[in-house]
Amino acid sequence: MADFGVDIHKAKAILASGELVGLPTETVYGLAGNGFDEDAVAKIFEVKNRPNFDPLILHASSVDRVEGFVTHIPAKLKPLADAFWPGPLTLLLPRKSNVPDLVTSGLDTVAVRIPSHPLTRSLLEILDFPLAAPSANPFGYISPTLARHVDDQLGDKIPYILDGGQCDVGLESTIVGLEAEEITIYRLGGLDIASIEQVVGEIKVMAHSSSNPKAPGQLKSHYAPSKPFVIGNIDELVASYREKGEKFAILTLQKDFPEMPDSKKVILSPEGDLREAAKMLFAGMRILDSVDVSVILAELMPEEGLGRAINDRLKRASVKN
Repeated sequence: MADFGVDIHKAKAILASGELVGLPTETVYGLAGNGFDEDAVAKIFEVKNRPNFDPLILHASSVDRVEGFVTHIPAKLKPLADAFWPGPLTLLLPRKSNVPDLVTSGLDTVAVRIPSHPLTRSLLEILDFPLAAPSANPFGYISPTLARHVDDQLGDKIPYILDGGQCDVGLESTIVGLEAEEITIYRLGGLDIASIEQVVGEIKVMAHSSSNPKAPGQLKSHYAPSKPFVIGNIDELVASYREKGEKFAILTLQKDFPEMPDSKKVILSPEGDLREAAKMLFAGMRILDSVDVSVILAELMPEEGLGRAINDRLKRASVKN
């Protein structure tokens, strides 16, 4: 088990020694290492069992710090940095040579973010290097939104977890870059499309990639519980699995099945609030993955606001089925 705390100086010492720490962001908890230290970055891949063709995100405390490892922020993307940093936005930017190839999977762009969580920003401000920090979970599994989620999965592999409470957003950052000079979303996330388009106009959304992704989090199968995860019309699914006599759990936006025990259902937002649903999604999936059932049944969210990003995660969690 890892130690928990809020001591950023202890975290700094661990990171400076080349070791890893768990830390909170407004999106999900990250597994962080010195982004300029290739050995520390290699440990991230090892601890997560993450394929090294899947690039990482570098985190910094300010645009001034970002300029230390990117050549420039393209003019088309600068308004997004101005509007949404710090926050749940990651930009793909041309990198300098001081960024290890392992961070970018050899690409000429690096994924960059300025998180808004006050504890992690305070840590970043006292470091003289950026942090490479993918989600703090075994590769492909549900992302963590509480410190204890990190400890449950990786606590025997890292010495310290900064405990910043529950993540406010609950979905990974939205990743944006330029594709043939056109502003493109590479990963749907905690910043919704409408907010981005209010700043830069209409944009395109790139489908996820099954191999050699251009940005973190593009793999087709991801964010998945260990149990089979099936999405569809929830009423039809419940009726079908009852008829089969299988033990199942359900995950819905706001629909309740009063006859089911509370331990085997998660209602993400009784009011139908998609922001609340996003915040609760991964924690809800974890709860259902721990109960005595053979399958988890889920429904898609409305295709609006953060509903699109939630649906992206639900679909990828269900790919194996």
